[in-house]
Amino acid sequence: MNAFTRLRYRGSFMMRTLVSRSARLMRYCLLSLLGTLPLAVCAGEPVSPLLSPHQTIGTVNCASSTCHGSITPWEGSNVLQNEYTTWSRLDRHTRTYEVLNNAVSQRIVRNLGYKEPATEVKICLDCHAHNPTPARRGARFTQSEGIGCEGCHGPAADWIGEHAVKGITHSANIERGLYPTNQPIAQAKLCLSCHFGDESRFVTHRIMGAGHPRISFELKTFSALEPAHYRVDADYEQRKGSYDSVRLWAIGQALAARQQLDTLADPKRGHDGLMPELVLFDCYSCHHPMSDKRWTPRLGVGPGRMRLNDSNLLMLRAIVRAAYPDSSSAFDKAVRATHLAVSTGQTEGGAAPLQVVSKLSATIGAFLPRLEQQNFSPALQRKVLVALIDESAETSYADYAGAEQAYMAIVTVSNDLLSHGALKSTPALTDALARLLKTLRHDEQYDANVFRKQLSTLRSTVGVQERS
Repeated sequence: MNAFTRLRYRGSFMMRTLVSRSARLMRYCLLSLLGTLPLAVCAGEPVSPLLSPHQTIGTVNCASSTCHGSITPWEGSNVLQNEYTTWSRLDRHTRTYEVLNNAVSQRIVRNLGYKEPATEVKICLDCHAHNPTPARRGARFTQSEGIGCEGCHGPAADWIGEHAVKGITHSANIERGLYPTNQPIAQAKLCLSCHFGDESRFVTHRIMGAGHPRISFELKTFSALEPAHYRVDADYEQRKGSYDSVRLWAIGQALAARQQLDTLADPKRGHDGLMPELVLFDCYSCHHPMSDKRWTPRLGVGPGRMRLNDSNLLMLRAIVRAAYPDSSSAFDKAVRATHLAVSTGQTEGGAAPLQVVSKLSATIGAFLPRLEQQNFSPALQRKVLVALIDESAETSYADYAGAEQAYMAIVTVSNDLLSHGALKSTPALTDALARLLKTLRHDEQYDANVFRKQLSTLRSTVGVQERS
C-alpha cells in the first residue's frame, strides 16, 4: 500500500459542487489514483448523449443481475457485470438530480428569474441529469436517477440488444449510438461538456453570481473518484486499447484549455452584453478584499486588469516542456501573447485579439494527436513532475486555480511513478504532499508564497530520490 492510499479520500466529491467551495477539493487528492481509463485513438466526432438522435430507454434496462446488476463481479467474464450496482451505490452521478431539490439550488433559480423549481429548468437539468428531449425518452426513462448509464454511454435503444452478442463489433455499437468513452478525447469532451461547458450547455458567470459554486475539474482525478466500474486487464486492453493515466490527464488539460479559448472567441458564448464572459477569467483577480494587495507582475499583464484563468494552460506548458522541448519556447510565447491580447488588447502585427486566441487554440489542437499517441514512460513522467514543480520559479501559481490544478497533477503523476516503482513512497514525500495540500485548504485565503515554499520542499524530496 502506497503513501497516498493510506490518506484515502473520504466522502462525496460530486456533491461538493453545491456546498462549501473552500473545503470541497481538499480531501480527495491524497487517495491512490492508480485506477486508469483505456486510451484508444479517437476516430471522428461522436455526438454527445445529450444531443444524440437515438432513443433513451432508461437505466433499469441495465440493472438485471444477469446483465450489469450483479452484486459481485463475475468470474470468467470479460466485464465485471456489477457496473449498475457500483453506479447505484457509489457513484455520485446518481445524486446530481437530487441536489436540485436543495435550498441552494432553489435560491439559484430564483436569482436567475425562474419561477419553476430547479428540477424543471433546462440549464440545470442539462448537467444535473440526462436530459434528452421528451420525444427521445422511452417509457422506462427516469430523469430523477441523475446521470445514468445512457447519460455517459449514449441512448441505448439501438444497441442494447446487440452490444453483448458475439460478433458484434464495438464500432458497430458506436454507429448505433453507443458513446466511445474508451477513447480519451471523446471521454474528455463528454466530461468537460458538463464540468466546464460546450456549445450546448455552459455554466456562465451569471449562474455563478446567482450562487453556483466555482467550477473546478481535472479529468484523471475525477475519473478515479467516480469510481471506476471496469477492470483494466489483458482482455480489456485487447478489446479497448492500451491505457496511460498521465496521458489521460494531459489530454484532459489540453482539451480544457482549448474549450476555454474557443468559448472566449465565440461571439455568442464569449460575451455577456458588452462585458466578456467573466467565468473564463481568474475568479480572485476580482473577488478579494481591496486591502489584499495580491497582484504580481506576471505575463506582462498590468495591475487592475482581469487575468485569464490559465490553470489548464499552465499544466499544458509543463507537458510541452517535458514532452516536446523543441516546441516549448514557441508555445510559451503564444500563451504570453494570448494573455496580453485578452487583458490589454496588445498584439503583434496588427492581429485582432481574438485571432491570437484562436491561433493558440489551433496550436493546442495540433498537439492533441501527438498526446494521444504519446507514451508517458516513467522517465517522461518524472520530467513532467519536475516541470510542474518548477513552474513556481516563474510565479506561475499566483492564482488559486493554477495551484489547485498543479496539486491534482502532481498527485496523479506521482502515483503513476509509484506504481512503476520509479518513485519511492517515503515519509518525506508523504509529508511534503500533505503540507502542499494544506496550503489549498481555503481558496479565499490562498497564499502563493506559502504554496511555492512547499513546492520547493517537494522538489528537494524528489531530487533526493533522483540522486539516490
